[in-house]
Amino acid sequence: MTRVAIFASGAGSNAQKIIEHFHQHPLVLIAFIVCNKPQAGVLKIAEEFAIPTLLIEKEQFFRGNAYVDELKEQQIDLIVLAGFLWKIPVALIRAYPQHIINIHPALLPKYGGKGMYGRFVHEAVIEHKETESGISIHYVDELYDHGKIIFQATCEVKPDDTAETLAQRIHTLEHKHFAAEIEKLLVL
Repeated sequence: MTRVAIFASGAGSNAQKIIEHFHQHPLVLIAFIVCNKPQAGVLKIAEEFAIPTLLIEKEQFFRGNAYVDELKEQQIDLIVLAGFLWKIPVALIRAYPQHIINIHPALLPKYGGKGMYGRFVHEAVIEHKETESGISIHYVDELYDHGKIIFQATCEVKPDDTAETLAQRIHTLEHKHFAAEIEKLLVL
């Protein structure tokens, strides 16, 4: 059984799709939810599915052991970042080399890096008059949105798009592909 931890900071729509996808899966268990915001919706989702949670604190995450001990205690094999907005500390990357993956709402290497998340990504894509955008699922390394790309999917950027309308199409891609690509990494 592969044990997965999901790190999330917000509402948890991607986390929920992943949890639902692997609910009662014979080979993969969503074993732990790690969150940095006490009011985040993902914590309620974890409660509904009886998944243990860990609320993390910034100082310990960046200057302590990055909660590696807690993850090892839960026997976590893979970490999935699903809307987690903090940069991952080197201590955690070293503890889980090539075992931390992220989803980014653009076609990396374009529109990645510090400050490029959510609507900021979509606004930049529209401002630069791109004709397509999409998602990138990639391994996490020491740099923002830099690790080896695992999978990309594209969608059209329409001339009348706003950050909100583009975000809706990007969310559709995320929900369609993220869990399936995780499963391919772990099972196939």
